[in-house]
Amino acid sequence: MPAFRRPTFSSGWRNFAAVRKMPAMRLEHCALQVPDPVSMADWYVKHLGCTVARSGGAPNHARFLQAGSVLIELYQSTNAPTPDYPAMHPSQLHLAFVSDNVPADRDRLLAAGAALFEDIFQNPAGDQLLMLRDPWGVGLQLVQRAVPMLA
Repeated sequence: MPAFRRPTFSSGWRNFAAVRKMPAMRLEHCALQVPDPVSMADWYVKHLGCTVARSGGAPNHARFLQAGSVLIELYQSTNAPTPDYPAMHPSQLHLAFVSDNVPADRDRLLAAGAALFEDIFQNPAGDQLLMLRDPWGVGLQLVQRAVPMLA
């Protein structure tokens, strides 16, 4: 099979037709190595409405959390260092959760131990957003889209 080449202006979009015939792949999960997956999973269940789809024991204590149609894996591994999430700008990595009431959810999550990084603002598309950090320093975005992007 020939290697995929991104269509360019010079190659035209004729090559794109072949790419479109590929079956769509679905993202199953996104994984985060964290210092305490059990406590973090409990917090996400209690305060963000996630559910535990799968739970594992030692040594990784992995938790697959279902958030709508997306899975988030939280785990601990000795194979690689745990990222320093508090030192990362949330724009580098964050989990975005849909909110029907951004101010109320902000206040509720702050009371539960989250920290405010950037308060409510509106982007040019009319979406209402804000950025928090969970108690472990991972970026959390709350978003209320002017026009929903997911069904």
